Amino acid sequence: MVRVVAASLVGTTVEWYDFFLYASAAALVFNTRFFPASDPLAGTLMAFVTYAIGFAARPLGGIVFGHFGDRAGRKKLLVVSLLMMGGATFAMGLLPTYTTIGVAAPVLLTLLRLVQGFALGGEWGGAVLLACEHGGSGRRGFWAAWPQAGGPAGNLLSTAVLALLAALQAEQDFRSWGWRIPFLLSGLLVLLGLWIRTTVPESPVFLQARAEPPPRLPAVEVVRRRRREVLVAMGVRFGENVSYYVLTSFLLVYVTTRLELPRSTALNAVLIGSVVHFATIPVWGALSDRAGRRPVTLIGSVGMGIWVFAFFALLDSRSFPVITVSLTVGLLLHGAMCGPQAAFLSEMFDTRVRYTGASMGFQLSSVFAGALAPVVAVGLLRASGSATPVAVYVCLAAVVTAVTVALAPETRGRDLTRREEALGRSAGVGTTGPRRAQP
Repeated sequence: MVRVVAASLVGTTVEWYDFFLYASAAALVFNTRFFPASDPLAGTLMAFVTYAIGFAARPLGGIVFGHFGDRAGRKKLLVVSLLMMGGATFAMGLLPTYTTIGVAAPVLLTLLRLVQGFALGGEWGGAVLLACEHGGSGRRGFWAAWPQAGGPAGNLLSTAVLALLAALQAEQDFRSWGWRIPFLLSGLLVLLGLWIRTTVPESPVFLQARAEPPPRLPAVEVVRRRRREVLVAMGVRFGENVSYYVLTSFLLVYVTTRLELPRSTALNAVLIGSVVHFATIPVWGALSDRAGRRPVTLIGSVGMGIWVFAFFALLDSRSFPVITVSLTVGLLLHGAMCGPQAAFLSEMFDTRVRYTGASMGFQLSSVFAGALAPVVAVGLLRASGSATPVAVYVCLAAVVTAVTVALAPETRGRDLTRREEALGRSAGVGTTGPRRAQP
């Protein structure tokens, strides 16, 4: 089980390193190297638009990878997603800038971002299912939370590399060529991820389910019979996704542009906060094995809706320790939403369509949440000159998740090898009591 979790975690960390590296570079470099503009916030806004485009490809990646993952297995698709993501990120490190090739530079950057999004769309489902379907129901939340921790681990790694370069390089050198180094390092990380992933066995739950022929088109099966589960998954994910990208990606913009502090201040704060975030996500997952997925997620969503107002007020202190504490508390609350999420979403779907269904719910929400969060936040800041509208935006997103979770049935302890009816009926929603799972 440790080897399986390591394969899920390392590969997911590499993929999120690539994805978050773009977000950090969009806030710090791409706004001038690929989208030059007289207004710094306007250039940043354009950079974040291409960042959001990567999210648009994620549902398609989830459907395509889910289709083959539900029919051919989880392991093979995880290798393909890692190769695609790493190749696109490495190529970004070689791209000429706007001053060299003109408009072709942002066009090529956007195309590579689409490849990143497509690959990441298939990564999450396979990684969490590999952990979920190997682990028993008693500790599923804990084991499945480790691939979730790959998000902050990737963010931690990308931020650490950028912070190191910021400390060792002059500002001009970093903006001229130093920013390419983290992208080129992705090639080495991909080799490490591939070596670990090729050593793990296929999911035993998937192999057992192969006794029954899978649906010809898993996505059609999900749309026809599992629409409610997809909508619930989207709602569970919404507040978590919006808050995370505001706390991390938008923070870099706010601290460097609005507060006019050195980029190292923001990068080091994210670095410290991500260490705590990474360490506590599995703790929240383990707590969900005892208390349930719903109560833990509610702690995070309600807490985030309240804390976000204090978060921006503390940022305005311009004190590095205060900024770091504010971000760390925010990421701690985010972890309560993130930790149980992998098990929560996976337990909503049958094995025959689990890769497709969980990926669709997870990635469709990303389009409306994480993709737009930095763009909306920068736009609100630019229009109002204040962080208050951004705090209201995050609070409303947290409310969406809280309401969804309050209305959703509990999934903790579900036997993943058994067939289930639709979410509402199997959980007893609208009936006098819960119904037994059908074999």
